Amino acid sequence: MTTQAFNQQGNTQTFTAAVTPPSPVQVASSTGAANQYRVINTGIVTVFLGVGTTSALATTNATSTMPSRAIPLLPGTDEILTFTPDAYFTGMTASSTAVVYITPGTGS
Repeated sequence: MTTQAFNQQGNTQTFTAAVTPPSPVQVASSTGAANQYRVINTGIVTVFLGVGTTSALATTNATSTMPSRAIPLLPGTDEILTFTPDAYFTGMTASSTAVVYITPGTGS
């Protein structure tokens, strides 16, 4: 099995996760088909990442209350995750803030 290095296919977007999730950002691919995202949590706190096909759904999914559809991103996380193309992202923290960068593409 051959592993393809991550290939950026669109602009990196950023948001600052906080106790109250900020307005979601849409991370669009330049090809319209990229469904993988490099997600980096540069903060020192866990971010509960909310993802959705709409801005409202991403906000609903960004919660630290369990059970949750949020994806916990530990501090310093650098992950490649798969979602629908052109997804919306936001996130919340239990305290403090954390900057999150998201880049669309393909590969791992």
